[in-house]
Amino acid sequence: MLGTSEVPLAEGYDLAMLDLDGVVYIGGDAVPGAAEHLGAARAAGLRIAFITNNASRTPEQVALHLRELDVDAAASDVVTSAQAAARLLAERFGAGARVVCLGAEGLDQALRASGLEPVDAEEDAAAIATGYGPDVPWHAIMRAAVRIRDGLPWVASNTDHTFPAAFGVAPGHGVQVEMLRNFTGVEPVVAGKPARPLLDESIRRVGGRRPLMVGDRLDTDIEGANAADIDSLLVLTGVTGLAELARARGELRPTYVATDLHGLLEPQPAPQDAAGARRLGGWSGTVDDGRLEVTGAGSAGDWWRVAAVTAWQHLDATGEPADLAAATPPSDG
Repeated sequence: MLGTSEVPLAEGYDLAMLDLDGVVYIGGDAVPGAAEHLGAARAAGLRIAFITNNASRTPEQVALHLRELDVDAAASDVVTSAQAAARLLAERFGAGARVVCLGAEGLDQALRASGLEPVDAEEDAAAIATGYGPDVPWHAIMRAAVRIRDGLPWVASNTDHTFPAAFGVAPGHGVQVEMLRNFTGVEPVVAGKPARPLLDESIRRVGGRRPLMVGDRLDTDIEGANAADIDSLLVLTGVTGLAELARARGELRPTYVATDLHGLLEPQPAPQDAAGARRLGGWSGTVDDGRLEVTGAGSAGDWWRVAAVTAWQHLDATGEPADLAAATPPSDG
């Protein structure tokens, strides 16, 4: 159900691969405490990689944004889905291959850094790479669609359906991928989470023999870690709440759960079954008549661990998510 670490995660793992939005920052603001928690984790010897499915920004741009939020970051600490896509293309087609670049600056730079030659959709090419690019013209998308349908190999940086824009949640690259897939009947090779290439690229670039994925989304961060057989930490500062966590099937379940990045600095105990309840740190979880109840007192992190395991056991046993009306997370530890 959940893993157990008797030592702080920063000591038990040597690389933390962090998703960005919802983990390190939300919109333009840092998650409270993120810079301090990451600084302490680094001081304990943990390597940090900032990984993102966003293929539009360069690593330098991402690192600059992080430094503006007082998070220590160099371009070499950032790994993007554009870099993972470029690696896939370079390994298949070799240095100097011409690749249609249907995306923004981040994708173009990643292709060039891998020894590939980005070209327009009308030019001869060995393959096509696509990524989020708000200024990609419609005529280029149309031309690329026809070429994919006619057999040009296609690597998509990611399949994220939404993108956090300044004016609200907007359509992401996944919407374009779906459109191209529907028109062409072709399934792309995907580089970003939950596919494995981005995680492999992060380990290759930043190093580490015992990696840990850290994210806020079950369907990209956690599912991707499970697919790659990598342990994961779900932090609750982003999009995942109790409803999403309680109905998560096996492939979406994290190894550990914490309220925020301070979880990297703590041991991670797992609830134990006792007298028909799941117990941890003063909390006791049960499901009676389909209703989840967590009673007692203790830390917020322990509450979430008890709630998760109790809800998952009920879901596995009955096939139905627990009623959460009586389960209210504590506001602090």
